[in-house]
Amino acid sequence: MDLDGDPRALADGVQLTVFRVAQEALTNTLKHANRPTRAHLALSCRPGQVELEVTDTGTPRAAAASGGRGLHGMRERAASYGGKLEAGPNPRGGWRVHLQLNPDAQSASR
Repeated sequence: MDLDGDPRALADGVQLTVFRVAQEALTNTLKHANRPTRAHLALSCRPGQVELEVTDTGTPRAAAASGGRGLHGMRERAASYGGKLEAGPNPRGGWRVHLQLNPDAQSASR
């Protein structure tokens, strides 16, 4: 894991959002990537912007109709802090999830 900045300085809700997106991205790696695979996390916490990138080296298994809400839920979490989430094949191989948040944005009420 690469870390730039101090995530402990982020508001609790932002910390939870970053944690849950990382957790879901790693869960998806375990569920959907052929073995062997490696995962890498990079987190940057700068004033006014938080970025998380989760990549893996695995080739995706054949798509299965899981009916899950993983990517949708990650996008909702990103939007709640004025951010966005991109997920898809990594040009270097494997899969990539990239989260950008505005830690100063007010979370949308649920």
